[in-house]
Amino acid sequence: MARNTAVSADADAPPITRALARFVATHPSRGWSEAVEREAHRTLLNWLGCAVGAARHEATEAALAAVQMLQPAPQATVLGRRERVDMASAALVNGIASHTFDFDDTHLKTIIHPAGPVASALLALAEVQGASGRALIDALVLGIDVSCRMGNLMYPAHYDRGWHITGSTGMLGAAAGCARLLGLDEPQTTMALGIAASQPVGLREQFGTMTKPLHPGAAARAGLMSALLARHGYTASPRALEAARGYAQVVSTECAWHEATDELGARFEISFNSYKPYACGIVIHPSIEACARLREQGVSPAQIERIELKVHPLVLELTGKKEPADGLAAKFSVYHGCAAGLVFGCAGEAEFSDAVVNRADVVALRRKVVASVDARIAEDAVEATAWLTDGRRVQVVVEHALGSTERPMSDAALDAKFHGLADPVLGAPRCNELIEACRGAASAPDLRRLAALAQP
Repeated sequence: MARNTAVSADADAPPITRALARFVATHPSRGWSEAVEREAHRTLLNWLGCAVGAARHEATEAALAAVQMLQPAPQATVLGRRERVDMASAALVNGIASHTFDFDDTHLKTIIHPAGPVASALLALAEVQGASGRALIDALVLGIDVSCRMGNLMYPAHYDRGWHITGSTGMLGAAAGCARLLGLDEPQTTMALGIAASQPVGLREQFGTMTKPLHPGAAARAGLMSALLARHGYTASPRALEAARGYAQVVSTECAWHEATDELGARFEISFNSYKPYACGIVIHPSIEACARLREQGVSPAQIERIELKVHPLVLELTGKKEPADGLAAKFSVYHGCAAGLVFGCAGEAEFSDAVVNRADVVALRRKVVASVDARIAEDAVEATAWLTDGRRVQVVVEHALGSTERPMSDAALDAKFHGLADPVLGAPRCNELIEACRGAASAPDLRRLAALAQP
């Protein structure tokens, strides 16, 4: 994950609000390669599995209970549940659910999880509008492009200030995608982006709590509402993204303006989307994989005297929790990730349950993990050395973790992940239908059948 070379913010920034609005409003349908089209469908499938899988999680239950107090009209589906709510609430709850397990897609350059805000807003709106699958896929590609281009423009300075970049760019992607789905013209789309620019959400302080998945859900709702407001004539600054007191220069100390428009319409950021094989912060993945490899080589937890890790600096900054008390906190503990990899050989949602996190053998093992920063180590790499009680030393080097752009998950692996998440909610036969519906989404006359399949 290369870090962006940025320039200082200034008052003479280019008119990127209008440029992005023109792109979203006028780019031709399916105006991209087959590889981009395939990735859009893989992104939709991965997002849907994550959202359905978390349908009964306490965070989803709490969010649904809260929005139901508003007595919303039953417009749109809550994925993995029988309830229906208004489309803004569906965008919120499905966005929360899709990020609750920390198992969602990742744009590795910026660590944005782009589908949560964008897809959650789009599916809710598509149900109400009766939009075609083709229109949704077009809007998904373009909305994700806006989110990630704005992330490219501000990363890492924006992230380093403490913003959760998924939420704080997601409302822009959701607004752009919904504007496209509504058929807004360039001036209206400019207004939608301008309205959304005043609604960034998400602080990194919330990592390890239910409020972290609130961020993509709130961004989805904000983006959807921004597009609806613009459709009905609500106004905003046409320079809301780039102005001296506008979005980018307020929330970031550095802005690489060219990132918003370089190769616009030729390079699509969804091409760089990746999918997680493990249900936790992506910087932990190399360490989990290394410990799973130790297990495959016959190393058992009982043989471990200590495990030494050499990791990228972000690993300890983001996932340095040594004594996580529950599953949500453990998703930000490289120490727990290592223990899960060695004990179970995997790290799905079950390995981040509260019960597993507090198991005596797991706690004892993670206390034997020692991590140190090495600036030479890439973000998707690790050097892990196990010191055994018999004096032996076993080393594993992961150069690129599974799920990175160098080692992407296969379609079969994504299907297996989907089944692992959604089968307990919907059953395997229904999930097979849902996978096929996602794969063929672009040819669907509308998305209502897909949404119906996602209900038990």
